[in-house]
Amino acid sequence: MQSKAYAHLYTGHGKGKTTAALGLALRAAGHGMRSIVIQFMKGQHYGELDAVKKLDGLITIEQHGSAAFCKPDDENIEEHHRYAREALERSRDTLYGGTYPIVILDEIVTAHLFKLVSLSEILGLLKGRPSGVELVLTGRGAPKELIDACDLVTEMQEVKHYYTTGVEAREGIEY
Repeated sequence: MQSKAYAHLYTGHGKGKTTAALGLALRAAGHGMRSIVIQFMKGQHYGELDAVKKLDGLITIEQHGSAAFCKPDDENIEEHHRYAREALERSRDTLYGGTYPIVILDEIVTAHLFKLVSLSEILGLLKGRPSGVELVLTGRGAPKELIDACDLVTEMQEVKHYYTTGVEAREGIEY
């Protein structure tokens, strides 16, 4: 375990936030470090769920979300809210549990954008985490207070994406 741990934030409207976080977990796994990825708002199947099974338990991914994508005017918003509460509680337990030196809260920032998690709850996780736990937050729309509270902030900017021409998500590439 590292002597000093930092808080990372991957945000912005470009593709690659979760991928950057998973890259960090993969790099850590190469050094025998365990990571957990707690996914907010994700219940769909992605290739990385199968890939981590081949890493002998060094990376764990837990999904806390519906198989249906959440939209701001979603009629099932209470279901999405329930999943977010579960993910938040699991995040707290994991941060203080001592099992994982790296905790990734994937899409927690997006959950805040959708009003499923409050900014004060996210800031509380940052401020209250044990000093030896590297914490990674992902999701679009990070507010200034969250950017200021993190040690490393990367903003993914979309310059061009083929989905604007009607290309659907492809297995093994986008999911």
